Amino acid sequence: MTHRNGTLTAMAAALLAALALGALPACKPAPAVVTSPWPVAMKERTAAKPPVPPRWPLTGLDAPDATAITRRVISVKIENNPAAKPQVGLDQADVVYESLAEGGITRFNAIFHSNQPAYLLGPVRSARLSDLDIVPQYGAMFSFAGANNVVYTKIRSAGLQELAENGGSTDCYERLKTRKAPHNLFIDLAKARTVGAAAKWPTTQTVRPFSFLRRSAEATPPVTIINIPFSDQAKAKWQYDPGTNLYLRWDRGTPHTDGETKKQLTARNVVVMWTKTTTTAKRDVAGSPTLDIELAGKGKATVFRDGVKIEGEWSAGADAPPEFHDADGTVIKLGTGNTWFQVIPTNQTITWQ
Repeated sequence: MTHRNGTLTAMAAALLAALALGALPACKPAPAVVTSPWPVAMKERTAAKPPVPPRWPLTGLDAPDATAITRRVISVKIENNPAAKPQVGLDQADVVYESLAEGGITRFNAIFHSNQPAYLLGPVRSARLSDLDIVPQYGAMFSFAGANNVVYTKIRSAGLQELAENGGSTDCYERLKTRKAPHNLFIDLAKARTVGAAAKWPTTQTVRPFSFLRRSAEATPPVTIINIPFSDQAKAKWQYDPGTNLYLRWDRGTPHTDGETKKQLTARNVVVMWTKTTTTAKRDVAGSPTLDIELAGKGKATVFRDGVKIEGEWSAGADAPPEFHDADGTVIKLGTGNTWFQVIPTNQTITWQ
């Protein structure tokens, strides 16, 4: 009896404990562990390179569109004696060649592509033998005012598309009453293109670009003055301006300014090219011999850019602008902007500081 009662008492205690536990809140189940396989990359993700904007081939500067850079190049022969000053439009050219002419003066061949000013450019004067190399290298139409019979015969034989004032292309020229002849012949580039189109010449072309450095290089210390004595009568000087990263031009000891803008001429790059230069039997009216300057081939070059002087070599074929390489064969790149080529004989020297 006692045993039975003890059992009942134990069962009652267990029942009461169970009822007590049921009054408590139930325990929350443990959260389930969710797993997933690590994603496997089927291929490496790549981001497309931003498109390169169209750029003018002779300056490296951005062009408005891809069509603009295909328009035809125009080469204009511009004189550089005191009676021709101030010239108009040299600051609008992508490239300017300055080389010796008869009697120690210099003359320019200005290459126009990215800019087409609405005003007249000049004064336009006669061609020289060096133009037979320059013009085809840029595939240009050639504006000039006459030439001696030797030069003109060679121009015709070379098949240059000539905008010669004495050859009948008069619609694109105007003689200014404010200047004395023969220093008063000026050209309208828009009309020149119209003349070329009427002659069934190509109105578009692909221009081989220069190699450009997309950033400026620092010089320590910079070369700030470049003196180029073409002759006793023609001395050019360039002074580097770190603030604008441009070279300012002096001609015969005075700032060389443009007749339209009244501003001093500047260049982003000044490149000195030493060339084989010989005299011919042909002489001008003053008795000075005509020079033959070879700009197809190769020779020594010094590139001034960003205040830096880089020694090297130029090379050029018959149908492309010159290229520049240093002693190791590495391409010497130009700064983005306009370039002046200073063409001097191989026996000439320049100075800098």
